[in-house]
Amino acid sequence: MNKIKLCSVLTTIAFTFLLFSCTGNKQDLQKEGHQFNGSYSGKYLDRIAFPVGGIGAGMFCVEGTGTISHMSVRNRPQVFNEPLMFAAVSVKGAENGALVLEGPVPEWKRFGQPNSGNGSPGTTYGLPRFENAVFTARFPYASIDLKDPDIPLEVQLTAWSPFIPTDEDNSSLPVGGIEYTFKNTGNSKVEAVFSYNTVNFMSVQNGKASVKPLKNGFILSEEGNSDKPETKGSFAIFTNMPETVVDHCWFRGGWWDPLTIAWNTIMRGEVRNSPPAGTPAPGASLYVPVSIDKGETKTIRLMFAWYVPDSDLKYGQDVKADDIRLKDPNCCTDMPFYKPWYSSKFNSIEEVVNYWQTNYDDLNRKSGLFRDTFYSGTLPPEVTEAIAANLTILKSTTVLRQYDGKLWNWEGCSDNSGCCAGSCTHVWNYAQAIPHLFPKLERSLRETEFNQSQNIEGHQTFRSALPIRPVASTFHAASDGQLGGIMKVYRDWH
Repeated sequence: MNKIKLCSVLTTIAFTFLLFSCTGNKQDLQKEGHQFNGSYSGKYLDRIAFPVGGIGAGMFCVEGTGTISHMSVRNRPQVFNEPLMFAAVSVKGAENGALVLEGPVPEWKRFGQPNSGNGSPGTTYGLPRFENAVFTARFPYASIDLKDPDIPLEVQLTAWSPFIPTDEDNSSLPVGGIEYTFKNTGNSKVEAVFSYNTVNFMSVQNGKASVKPLKNGFILSEEGNSDKPETKGSFAIFTNMPETVVDHCWFRGGWWDPLTIAWNTIMRGEVRNSPPAGTPAPGASLYVPVSIDKGETKTIRLMFAWYVPDSDLKYGQDVKADDIRLKDPNCCTDMPFYKPWYSSKFNSIEEVVNYWQTNYDDLNRKSGLFRDTFYSGTLPPEVTEAIAANLTILKSTTVLRQYDGKLWNWEGCSDNSGCCAGSCTHVWNYAQAIPHLFPKLERSLRETEFNQSQNIEGHQTFRSALPIRPVASTFHAASDGQLGGIMKVYRDWH
């Protein structure tokens, strides 16, 4: 899609989003010092969570301070899943030179989260961080600028995942990236060590968790319970730096011991090279030594990929065996539960990693074209911000994409499950981004509505089954959903 056509498409979808998305008015926000599409700092960082992931592939969020949270890669929302994982830098020779690459922890977390009265176990809240952080969103990119008087480095981290109009497959990948850019603002060369550190958050109760080797990184692996395929999964973390050194196994201890020993290594500006140690491995770190001349800028590319091919998700009442819809060979899948689309394209985490590495630059260029075109338009800034805020829903766990590529959506998300199933037609009627940016995915919703979700008498359920299949009509139809479907068929035909 070229830039001129993309501008036209964005103008088309803008005003529907404006109707549903703008709360308050421009004057009120400007009184508080906020400019639309501007940056956030201070207390305004506290509640930002920017989703990174693919359409129907799961996500994690980068918060306004740089923290990773909402880790939801197991085919369902996990809104309060904030695993102990963090990037850090240690500047050799600098007093207080070891810092987590994040801004200050919001006060509501330090004193309002469960277990905060017991020292917040399983968190990094007690570790030193950068004093100043500024967050800027340019969907599908988010950047955070970090500064601290104790070290002669300015740091910018940029988080993103592919979002390319009309390329629904590359926009549905289970991947994300964070680029860490370091600028030496001091008077001499800086010798430092970048690290990324994490517990094995893929581990499940009674499973078999380990940390597996990967070039320039590692894989958090969980073999799962044999009677529960949905518990198996992998999450890869790796860099583009050949000098990367990996500690595959943190200290096997209790309480805060593993994190304490990992932090001591970081604080001393050291690296730790240890081979895979089997099960259990409580966590892992990767280290990248870096030398930055005065005034020089260097970037370390950190890449994430995940693979959880099975779930226990199923919704909808099956029809009787003589239902005419079952005679259609294209009617439905024989899979008993939902499987994500990416599991039809990739057979393993290693295949996802290879594709992400190989195509990273091209996907970044194309996603950047969307960003640059979108934000250079002539729409009012409040409209641009409203559209961008809503486009993030396509990267959230509200959206699923099943094995054969068809779209299926919740109405929204509860803390640990989707809320209100079935691509509800009197909710998703009003979404305008998908038909204009990913028309193939939108047409799959029509196919479901007028085939699997409509019986021979013409009754059309407004909540489609998952996996997508003929569903028993046990409830009345929704007129706004059905009439909207007719209008959308006309639009799609155009």
